[in-house]
Amino acid sequence: MTNLAKIESLIFVAGDEGIELADLISLTNFDQTTVKEILAELALKYQADDDCSFELLQSDETFRLATKASVSKLVKHFFEAPLSTHLTQASLEVLAIIAYRQPVTRIEIDEVRGVQSSSIIQKLQLRNLITDMGRKNEPGRPIMYGTSSYFLDYFGLTSIEELPPLANATTLDEEQSLSGDLFLTAFDNRLQPDDSTMATEDVDPIPFAVEMELSTNMEKK
Repeated sequence: MTNLAKIESLIFVAGDEGIELADLISLTNFDQTTVKEILAELALKYQADDDCSFELLQSDETFRLATKASVSKLVKHFFEAPLSTHLTQASLEVLAIIAYRQPVTRIEIDEVRGVQSSSIIQKLQLRNLITDMGRKNEPGRPIMYGTSSYFLDYFGLTSIEELPPLANATTLDEEQSLSGDLFLTAFDNRLQPDDSTMATEDVDPIPFAVEMELSTNMEKK
């Protein structure tokens, strides 16, 4: 792996928060001059490549990747279009992690999922399901995320303490338990009536996931 690739990978995983020059130096053990030369080379590489949609942005001593202005309309459409659709499996996974581990940073979310979550976090923010809860007191001061008041309304809760326990999860440290499937299953179980209620009703209860889908479709009409 080249030195340029190492710097590029660190900026990429830093996401929207970006990464400070001091952190790049510390993590790579390169001297400041070398890091600055690589950053300049990386910026020129993106600028010269018309087939690359990225550019390197600098704010004081913080660097981050962003999409070029030439694809801004396409990117804007990507973020706005999902607002009229139901939550995807990936969105539910991220939302579950935030709901049960808040406050949590994007990097911590990525560690649980094993993939980048920046775009999903932005979509959840656009839906007003999550909110910025300040910055964590650690290098880079990453943003911490938590659920919003609209999240409670969306899932029919009055407080975050009403979150149902995840199925098959003994502790919240079991990262594999924080999935979208288990998240919805937990709400399905929460909304299922007990046996005595079932005995007096002639219709089956609508699972939460189906109920949300029906509600979304009705809003479109």
